[in-house]
Amino acid sequence: MTLDQPHLKQKHTFSDFLYTIMSSAIPFLLGCLAIAKSSVLLMVIYIVLGLAMVFIIYRFYCTHCPHYTGTDKTVKCMFFWGLPKFFSPTPGPLTGLEKAITFSAAIALFIFPIYWFLSQPMLLIIYLLSSAVLVMGIRRNECGQCIYFDCPANNVPEAKKNQGV
Repeated sequence: MTLDQPHLKQKHTFSDFLYTIMSSAIPFLLGCLAIAKSSVLLMVIYIVLGLAMVFIIYRFYCTHCPHYTGTDKTVKCMFFWGLPKFFSPTPGPLTGLEKAITFSAAIALFIFPIYWFLSQPMLLIIYLLSSAVLVMGIRRNECGQCIYFDCPANNVPEAKKNQGV
C-alpha cells in the first residue's frame, strides 16, 4: 500500500471522529459568535437549527451507510461516535428525495449565519475558509477510502471498488 493508494476504511477510529468534530466545530462556533453579537436568542435558534439539521442528516443520509447498518448498537463513524441507532438501517443508495433533504439541511446550516457575517468580513473569511477546509478534509481523507460505494460523495476509483473491500 502506498500513500497514493490508501486502503478502504472498514472502521473509523475515535481520532477520525475527533478530527471531524473539531473541524466542523470551527465554522459552527464562528456562526454562533457572529449571531450572538446581535442576539443571544438567535444564536440559540441557530444551535437548535444545527441540532435539527444534523438529526435530519442522521435520519435520511446516515442510515444507508455501512457504518450505520452494521450489527453494533451504536454508530462509530467520523461524524457520530457512540450515538444509538434510533432509526432502522436502510442499506443501499439514497433516493432522490433523501439526497434533496440532506443537501438542503446542510445548505440551510451553512447559509443561516451568512447574514450576520456580512457585517463582519474577517469572520466571514474565516468561516468560508474553515468550511472549505472541513469539506476538503472529508473529501481527501474519507471519501476516497469509503466503503459506502452508493454514497453520492464517494470518490473511490472504480478499479479499487472492483477489488472489493
